[in-house]
Amino acid sequence: MSKTRKEIQQARMFKYFIDATVDHIEEEGLHNVKVREIAEKAGFTSSTLYNYFQDLSHLKFFAVMRYTRDYFQELPEYMEQGENTIDKWLYGWECFCKHSFQKPEVYSLLFIKNLGKVPDEVIDHYYEIFSSDLIDLSKDIRSIVMHHNISKRSSLYIQDSVEEEFMDVEDIEYISDVTMLIWTGMLTDLMNLRRDITSEEATRKTMEYIYKAILLTVHPSKRDEITYTLNKEGISAIKK
Repeated sequence: MSKTRKEIQQARMFKYFIDATVDHIEEEGLHNVKVREIAEKAGFTSSTLYNYFQDLSHLKFFAVMRYTRDYFQELPEYMEQGENTIDKWLYGWECFCKHSFQKPEVYSLLFIKNLGKVPDEVIDHYYEIFSSDLIDLSKDIRSIVMHHNISKRSSLYIQDSVEEEFMDVEDIEYISDVTMLIWTGMLTDLMNLRRDITSEEATRKTMEYIYKAILLTVHPSKRDEITYTLNKEGISAIKK
């Protein structure tokens, strides 16, 4: 269904403000975003900006969604490496860790910080305006992208592993919550400089923890069917 003139105008105004915010973030950093400066950069007043965004956190959320495009583009390629749901889930987590640890402040704002309103509503609003971001994504990938809660995103995808007889249904919530806590802990440590490691090392360490956690829930008779490998040494050695 084609968009109305009002919807086209709204999308255009959102783009003006988001482009200005992204430029400002590149120049001044994520923590130095101010409504007045963004409005001036976009060529409008602060009151006009507030006609489209609820508050500063809403504006910043929309702007930093731009930084997730590389993640969404790479996610299908990562998941295609898997031969079953567990494999694909693990590769999906590796892709998420890679991109989130490269931009910890962005992903913290998107998935950890309090936005003041229901995050899923904000995401729905974003994709109503920028629906083109979803065009090249499969139905399965879209189901991941459209949920803000990491634990829920994880559980929705991995639940197919129950039908594949890799794990029991009661373990879905457990592994989803555990992996979320592992990722959140590593991201927080990176932001607070509590670990002197690179984003690549953080990804490798986090995936080792996640891999060990998933093995505890996979039925022993099915573990050999997991083909996921992060490197030539770490993960393959853990399974043995």
